[in-house]
Amino acid sequence: MHAVFQILKRFTIKIRKDNLHKVGVIVFALILLTSIVFWQFEERLSFGDAVWWSFVTVTTVGYGDISPASFGGRIVGIILMITGIGLLGILTATIASLFIEEQSLENKGMKSATVSGHFVICGWNFNGFDIIAELRADHKSMKTPIVLISQLNEKPLDDPNLTFIKGEINADVLNKANVGQAFSAILLSDDNIDVHVRDAKTILDTLTIKSLYPDLYVCVELVESKNITHCELAKADEIIVVGEITTNLLVQSVLDHGVTHLISELVSNRYGNEIYKIEAPSFTVGKTFLEMMYTFKKDHNVTCMAVENNSEGIFISNPESDYIICKDDDLVVIAKDRPQFA
Repeated sequence: MHAVFQILKRFTIKIRKDNLHKVGVIVFALILLTSIVFWQFEERLSFGDAVWWSFVTVTTVGYGDISPASFGGRIVGIILMITGIGLLGILTATIASLFIEEQSLENKGMKSATVSGHFVICGWNFNGFDIIAELRADHKSMKTPIVLISQLNEKPLDDPNLTFIKGEINADVLNKANVGQAFSAILLSDDNIDVHVRDAKTILDTLTIKSLYPDLYVCVELVESKNITHCELAKADEIIVVGEITTNLLVQSVLDHGVTHLISELVSNRYGNEIYKIEAPSFTVGKTFLEMMYTFKKDHNVTCMAVENNSEGIFISNPESDYIICKDDDLVVIAKDRPQFA
């Protein structure tokens, strides 16, 4: 609805700027005048029929239900077709150009985002396409709006729920992206910057976002692990070091052959089983971890691998069998689809 109002507002401004309101008045006057004259020549028709014929003729619809029988009526029709089509074409072309211009502005990242509860992606690199594909593969985020902030020249892919905003990370651009209403943000390292200063820009952008929106959950991609401390000082909520993960997986693949295939499956939303974090269902509260594991596997074919104890702010992987599930706990589970409990 907001977009419609914006188009109407711009259409009104353009009409006044280009004096198109005068063209509209001329078209209206032409239809009225030709209707009166046509009515005089075609005595068999009512004035309402004459007005209808004028509208049908000037818009080139041509139903053929009414046609001039007199010589004078045909002359009026010729005049209306020659002058009316041209004038009406100016108006229709103006409306069409506004819609084309609106789409062009969106593709070039010149529009503001009007969404909320969205994901914000800051920066763009070769991982960008896969990140969006992974988000779209999970039904939790399949239709969630995404706002991309980048220095790209145009929107990188055709996604109706993706809004592109061109610019650097600053207060004005973040406001255009409606970051204050966002669900979370991802900061990608910039491939166009030298690798030795790439993390510095990412950390600076993180500091900018967290200083303006301290409650926003921010996930950051770093290139070098030595910069983790600096990124933590910038208040990043989660930090992923790309090179370190690759190294760990390579070592693991040598020690335990084939195990990385399982890891790849679990961290991808596009195939196989996935890892999900869910709130502890009410029927598990007060039960031991072993009891909960048995119920999950038996009734739902879900495996729990860790518990997030929110009261202490820690993750517990593979908890002890007698660990008691609390109502504030979150569970990290492996399942084919995101579990839905009544």
